[in-house]
Amino acid sequence: MINAPVLLLVGGTGFVGRHLAEKLTLQYPGHRRVVLMKDQDNFSSGWEVVRGDLLDPSSIDLIVSRLRPEITIHLAAQASIDVAVNAAEMTWRVNFGGTLELASAVARHAPASTFFFTSSAEVYGKSFVNGPADESTLLQPNNAYAASKMAAEYALMQILPAETRLIIARAFNHTGPGQDERFALPSFAAQIARIELGNKEPVIYVGDLVFQRDFLHVSDVVAAYIQLLTASVANNRLLVNVCSGHGHVMRDLLDQLCAMSKSNVSVVLDPARLRPNGLPATIGDPTRLKTLTGWEPKWTINNMLLELLDYWRARTAQRD
Repeated sequence: MINAPVLLLVGGTGFVGRHLAEKLTLQYPGHRRVVLMKDQDNFSSGWEVVRGDLLDPSSIDLIVSRLRPEITIHLAAQASIDVAVNAAEMTWRVNFGGTLELASAVARHAPASTFFFTSSAEVYGKSFVNGPADESTLLQPNNAYAASKMAAEYALMQILPAETRLIIARAFNHTGPGQDERFALPSFAAQIARIELGNKEPVIYVGDLVFQRDFLHVSDVVAAYIQLLTASVANNRLLVNVCSGHGHVMRDLLDQLCAMSKSNVSVVLDPARLRPNGLPATIGDPTRLKTLTGWEPKWTINNMLLELLDYWRARTAQRD
């Protein structure tokens, strides 16, 4: 497939990236599928690995100049808001700096291409106090992660030429198998699984449970990304929320997980898990996504939580 059009995936080893890679293989069978990896050589079947570092401008420029990708999908990021609080400089280097270098290389060597970028609902920040956010909502980021994502959006819109088809997906909360315990729902599920095995005291440590969050299953997020990539849209600048439009109180989600277990547990607030500047509710408006693509989420919250708990039961049993 040397002469085939190239699809370049950046950030393929992350949570969403691993799920997306499987669907891209099916959606683009005629493409030469290449994944950028910093220090690994093994990836999903059907993918070619190229070694490179987003923070090394010369290596990124060389890779893009050789591949001249028809499609670039950029998922790579420092994705933990909690980490960003204590590592703001690195968050900016990766989320903004890495995006800047990749976009600059694409602008030079593959201007007539598609560039897909995953941003975040966090860019809306304090505007969530006014209710659910649509794509016209004022951006008011209130942490380093959100600010770096907003800056990356602006950089892409200005660096990539008009002929580049730019798709920016502002992803809201999502979960599923493979998401690590830095995030709330996997943390809850993993703790319950360990309690069931008798490997942990019957206590679940949590952060704020009063917040409302808009959750999707990772498979629904991936489906939205694929539909955005393949949508017939005249505008070469596409900005879309990827969300359900429904908020769920974190306490209710924890209670649902606990109800799926026969173990009796108590819940304890852990100050280390509290997030500074946490927003009471982050809910999005998916109207544009649905109108453009016809996308609808397939997973219910109950099925999403049950699958997540079963995943951690299996993983915990294997480890212990």
